Amino acid sequence: MAGKLVSMRNLKFLLYEVFDVCTLTEYDYYKQFNRKTFDMFLDAGLELGTKLMQPVYEEMDRKPPELVDGVVKVHPQVRRILKEFGEGGWIGARFPVEFDGEQLPLQILSACNLIFCAANFSASAFPGMNSGVAHLITSYGDDNLKEKYVAKLLSGQWQGTMAMTEPQAGSSLTDLNTMAEPTDEGFYKITGNKIFISAGDHDCVDNVVHLMLAKIKGGPPGVKGISLFVVPKKRFDENGKLVLNDIVVSQVFHKMGYRGTPTTELSIGENDDCRGYLVGDEYKGLSYMFQMMNEARIGVGAAAAATASAAYYAALEYSRERPQGRNIAAKDPLTPQVPIIEHSDVKRMLLFQKAVVEGSFSIVMQCSKYEDMLSVVSDDEEKEKYALLLDILTPVAKNYPSEMGVHSTSQSIQCFGGYGYCEDFPVEQYYRDMRIHPIHEGTTGIQGMDILGRKVLMKNGKAFSLFLEEVRKTIADARDCSELKIFAEELNNSIERLQEVTLHLIGIAQEKGPEYFLADATLYLELFGIITISWQWLLQSITVDKALQNELSASEYNFYQGKLYTCKYFFRYELPKIEGLAKRLMDKDPLTVEMEVNFFSD
Repeated sequence: MAGKLVSMRNLKFLLYEVFDVCTLTEYDYYKQFNRKTFDMFLDAGLELGTKLMQPVYEEMDRKPPELVDGVVKVHPQVRRILKEFGEGGWIGARFPVEFDGEQLPLQILSACNLIFCAANFSASAFPGMNSGVAHLITSYGDDNLKEKYVAKLLSGQWQGTMAMTEPQAGSSLTDLNTMAEPTDEGFYKITGNKIFISAGDHDCVDNVVHLMLAKIKGGPPGVKGISLFVVPKKRFDENGKLVLNDIVVSQVFHKMGYRGTPTTELSIGENDDCRGYLVGDEYKGLSYMFQMMNEARIGVGAAAAATASAAYYAALEYSRERPQGRNIAAKDPLTPQVPIIEHSDVKRMLLFQKAVVEGSFSIVMQCSKYEDMLSVVSDDEEKEKYALLLDILTPVAKNYPSEMGVHSTSQSIQCFGGYGYCEDFPVEQYYRDMRIHPIHEGTTGIQGMDILGRKVLMKNGKAFSLFLEEVRKTIADARDCSELKIFAEELNNSIERLQEVTLHLIGIAQEKGPEYFLADATLYLELFGIITISWQWLLQSITVDKALQNELSASEYNFYQGKLYTCKYFFRYELPKIEGLAKRLMDKDPLTVEMEVNFFSD
């Protein structure tokens, strides 16, 4: 069942009407673009997604990677996908011209990535990893690393990975055991094990380039001793020839979803002959890696939103075509059945999915806009503003689409009924693929501690204050729209509630310490996320309100009315959920802290 993946009308609504991406072309950095060239990228992205990636979506899942005689074999289409993305400039699209990049605004690239992830999340991961690895090397690597690795990664000839996790050290990077021993020959000898490495090895590239966290022998303990290394599967010898670098794939994990991308375990330096090359300065590895990690976190949110989008449009199509039952007031059993989309409860499920998908798309675009502005503004205060807004919204942009995407895709299955639970339709695969997103690149619990324990407090609460300012600007604009006044007031009350909860929790931190302060950080993040997406729906609806003042075609009228009703849905069904969360967060009962392990008795 190959159908619609995303709404191009919605993407263009966000890009051109809500966030006005074309204003970026007024800056020198983006002056080579215009609306026409942006549309060309979007059209090309849609063609790549629908013609190159979507046709093998199911097949890549049904025939997952295998480790055969030490070689990880993936679907052969992966080679073509990397080649097309490399030759078409997609991997390096955001890069400056000095690296043969397009200097494409992230908002446009994010829109295209939403298409790619909706078409085939597993396939999208291969070029996506390359872009992140190459960006980190260009940001912090020396000229030698840039010369040897960047072009090959951007061309898709080589694969890039992020190698952080170890068997005993998932999110707890303090406990990393991979070691780097200095030599006097310009490299370090690396030994250790890494697990859960996406695209950690495969037979559709000539080499794999791992960005690897390791501790230098004799360095400081804990995270202060972590450094970052380029550790290739094959290194250059003294003659410039590629030779194996003592990295072995010890297993390929068998997964619930996301099966088309191999997730590997690596054994490193078993023969004491694995060489790594330092990126930047010693002991700054974690701060460097967080550039890629933060990009990846927003990318995870985008992938989750995209997967939920594909599931939503599958459910929408099915609901329009599936006859079942009659109007609840109908008395005559001989009247024809109606499509299930005419039933109120099915409309509710579809509205929920639409609200999650389009709200999530919007927060991804909001973050992309802040990132684009960082590329063009020169004023230090402005730069700090956009950087802080991006910092505080990154855990939200990662978490809300991921967690709510699971619920949204589940509702898609529900629309199909029993058919949704079967392999005849794609939604069961979307559901399995979706479930990785709340886990990888930092679990939901980690994101909660990040936003409450770091982002809200950073710079004496400046990031939090800037976020509130942004929301209040939208509230002020919405008060001028008669249809939206009530929602403006509800959102205003919600951010006041958020401030109240935040101050209460800071008081808990001062009174009882960090364990009590962060015990319900995940619930705080959920509260923050719902309010953030409410803001995004109000922001979209201001544009909708203005559009509805004009003469519109039937299709345009329906589009904007659909937006308005979905905004109403969000404020009526989703925003009220914050009261239960706020009540729990304001409760001083430290239940989860004081629950003793022994009480979990059989």
